[in-house]
Amino acid sequence: MPEHCTWCGTAVPDDDGFRVAEPEEGHKAVFCRLEHIVPWIIQGTVWASGQIVPTGDPDDALGRCALCGDVLGVERVLVVRHRGQHRIGDAFCRIEHLHEWAKGGGRYKTAS
Repeated sequence: MPEHCTWCGTAVPDDDGFRVAEPEEGHKAVFCRLEHIVPWIIQGTVWASGQIVPTGDPDDALGRCALCGDVLGVERVLVVRHRGQHRIGDAFCRIEHLHEWAKGGGRYKTAS
């Protein structure tokens, strides 16, 4: 059963889209497009309860902020891009860094 985009309500199949979470808070959000993360943050993040990494997984293997490079503590924001069978993860030290990263085109932004 597909989840629905937190921003626009479009169905997001399990093998597509972006999942965002604050694991320590038990918060998650789902997006059909990277671009939908930006207005969601601007309007004020509204989370659903849930996880995007398996419960009890002691280490998501993402130890540094994808934007600033700082070492992450327990509180962090995770983003997982679902692309077919692949899962591509990034992590951030705070929601503002996720916002800047998403505004800039994310992991695969075009070079200037």
